[in-house]
Amino acid sequence: MSARIPIAVRDRVSDRAKETLDTIANFVEDECIPADAVFEAQVGVGDARWQSHPQILEDLKAKAKSLGLWNLFLPKGHYKESPGFTNLEYGLMAEWLGKSRVASEAVNCAAPDTGNMEVLAKYGNEAQKAEWLKPLMDGEIRSAFLMTEPQVASSDAKNIEMKIEKDGDHYILNGQKWWSSGAGDQRCKIYIVMGKSDPNNKDPYKQQSVILVPAGTKGITIHRMLSVYGYDDAPHGHGHITFHNVRVPASNLVLGEGRGFEIIQGRLGPGRIHHAMRTIGASERALEWMLMRINDPRKTTFGKQLREHGVILEWVAKSRIEIDAARLIVLNAAIKMDEEGPKAALTEIAQAKVLVPQMALIVIDRAVQSFGGAGVSQDTPLANMWAQIRTLRLADGPDEVHLQQMGRNENKRGLAVAAKIDGQRAKTEQLMKEHKVKKTELGSNIQRSNL
Repeated sequence: MSARIPIAVRDRVSDRAKETLDTIANFVEDECIPADAVFEAQVGVGDARWQSHPQILEDLKAKAKSLGLWNLFLPKGHYKESPGFTNLEYGLMAEWLGKSRVASEAVNCAAPDTGNMEVLAKYGNEAQKAEWLKPLMDGEIRSAFLMTEPQVASSDAKNIEMKIEKDGDHYILNGQKWWSSGAGDQRCKIYIVMGKSDPNNKDPYKQQSVILVPAGTKGITIHRMLSVYGYDDAPHGHGHITFHNVRVPASNLVLGEGRGFEIIQGRLGPGRIHHAMRTIGASERALEWMLMRINDPRKTTFGKQLREHGVILEWVAKSRIEIDAARLIVLNAAIKMDEEGPKAALTEIAQAKVLVPQMALIVIDRAVQSFGGAGVSQDTPLANMWAQIRTLRLADGPDEVHLQQMGRNENKRGLAVAAKIDGQRAKTEQLMKEHKVKKTELGSNIQRSNL
C-alpha cells in the first residue's frame, strides 16, 4: 500500500520493500500490538521476571519468520548478510516496529542486538562472526553493549576508564559499566565492551579498543538493574556491572587495538536512525490514542466532547505537522547514508537524533493530557512510552553534544556568509546612488556590516 510511504521518497522504495512494508505493518497492527499486554502479563512480577521468557514472543518470532520478516536492518550493498533493503526502506519498516513493545524483537531487529550485529558484520573476523554473529542473527542468543560508565561524564567518550591490558595471549579488563542494556536477559551471552587499551597514546581517539566478552566470564558482577522513571524493562534490563581481573582471549579484540572510536562511530550512526524511526512510530501510536480519547462520546467536559474544544483540535493538528516533518528529517538522513555512507551523513543523523525524541515527547504529552489521570497510569501505554523515549535524549550522546557539533559545523560558514552579505549591501548602496534612492526609504537593512 503506497499510502504507507511518504510521497517524497516513494520512488526510492523498491517493489519488494513496498510489499514487505505492507506485511510488517499488518503484522504489527494485527499480531504485535495485541500481544504487548500478554507479554507484560507473562513476564510476571517480582524477581522471577528476570528469569522469564514469555512464550508469546516465541510465537510471534515463528510467525515473523514464516512471513519473511527477519533481520531486516543490515543495509544492502554493505553487508553480505543483508536482507537487501536500504537504510531508507528499513527506516520505514522501523517506524511500524516502534508502535509495539514486542515487535522489534519479534523480527530480530531489537536494540542493542541490531547495533551489535552490525559491529560484528562490519568489523568482526570470520571466527567472531561464526561464534557470535550467526547465533545472534538466528535469534538464538541476545547481547549487550557496554560503553557508559557511572564515575565519569560518558558524553565525552574519551573519559572512559575501563582498563583493557594485554597479558600474553589474553586481555585483562578492570572497571565498571552501567546502562548495559540487555544485560538482564538470561539469553544475553555476549557483551561488546569499549575500554582503554592505550591510555598514554597522544591521540585521544586511539586510546580505546572494543572487545567481545562472554557473559558469565569469571570476574564479572552484575550489581543491579537500573530503572527508567520507575520502569526496569524486565527481562531486558539495564545493568550496572563491574569487571575485576576479567580475562578474555586476545582473539576477542575487534578490528585491532586503538580502533574503538572507529568501531563505535560506525555502530552508533545507523542505530540513531533506527531509534528515530521507531520513535516516529511511537508518536503515531500516541496520536492514535489521543484521537480515540477525544472521540469517546462518554468523555465530555463543560457540555462538549473533547474533540469540540478548539485547543484539542490544535493539539491534533500540531502533532500531525510535527510527526510528518520529523519523519522527513529522518528519511533524509537515511537517504544520505545510502548514497554517501554514515560518515558523510553525520549532520543529518544528528539532526534526526536531536529533533525526533523532542517531538515525540511533546506529542505523547499531549496524548497524556487528553486522558487526564488515566494518561499517567498503567491503563494506557503512554506513560511507559514517554519514559522510554525520554532516555533517547541521552542515549548515543546527549542532545547538547550533537547540537554543539552541528553548531560548530554550521558556523564554519560564518565569515563567508558575512562577506557575502557585506558585498550585497555594498552593491545595494551603489545601486541606490545610481538610482538616486535615499537610504531612509529602505530602512536600515543596507547598513554595512562590521564583521
